[in-house]
Amino acid sequence: MSMAEVQAQQRSDETRAFVRQVKRVTHRKFSPEEKIRIVLEGFRGEVKISELCRREGIRPNVYYAWLKDFMEAGKARLQADTARDATQAEVEALKRENERLKQLVAELSLQNLVLKKTAVPDFE
Repeated sequence: MSMAEVQAQQRSDETRAFVRQVKRVTHRKFSPEEKIRIVLEGFRGEVKISELCRREGIRPNVYYAWLKDFMEAGKARLQADTARDATQAEVEALKRENERLKQLVAELSLQNLVLKKTAVPDFE
């Protein structure tokens, strides 16, 4: 490789690195509230999705991914209303109570057995 080719390759690499850095710095992060606002605006149907995406500076596939997430979250929330999920703390508390009750049953069964053996005299 000649010196000119090496220099051209270095400039090309520097340019690629610069473009990556600009993309990283200018990449806009949307808050959950902004995403909801955009998805709901798309729901209204007053504007085409392509126009909405162009105005907001996002790609249509990003909009549809947000829409899917929005619908899944709504579905999960509605299902949780009918059958509430137990929290980790509640599960642990129930496990502890279950273990305590098992131990109590074992102790009472043992006391019951001792009482039966001592209450009936042997007729031998």
